[in-house]
Amino acid sequence: MEFKIRLAKKSDMPAVLDLINELAAFEKEPNAVEVTVDHLEKYGFSEHALFKCFVAETNDEIVGMALFYPRFSTWKGETIHLEDLIVKEKHRGKGIGKALLKAVIMYAQRHEIKRVEWVVLDWNTSAIKFYENYGAIVHKEWRTVQLNEKEIRNFKA
Repeated sequence: MEFKIRLAKKSDMPAVLDLINELAAFEKEPNAVEVTVDHLEKYGFSEHALFKCFVAETNDEIVGMALFYPRFSTWKGETIHLEDLIVKEKHRGKGIGKALLKAVIMYAQRHEIKRVEWVVLDWNTSAIKFYENYGAIVHKEWRTVQLNEKEIRNFKA
């Protein structure tokens, strides 16, 4: 199967949202996605876009994506956070995930980014193996910390 990797266009956002929803279902959070196509279009393609996205396309169908955004590390400088990398289930095992990850890494190289980081669920052993096969370090001692909308609203100093 042939596929190509390219930067996403605004018109790809419905397919990107479908992939986000597929990932949420896989991660056992099928009702957690609140973002809409309008959000993706607004925050990905405005004058001050907040993210970039590579898509994998075969036969005019978007079958995978890697969405990432800039961050800043007080230790390293400019970094990238890879928010999601997903390939449709029926297209896995064909090199598409590797090609998407490579696209992000090559972007980082071209832009002299000091680090690419992301999170992976500890039970997703196939993803952990996939990332480790390409030299990624999976830190077991770091914990993701979040304040969600409710906690932010109710925060008292």
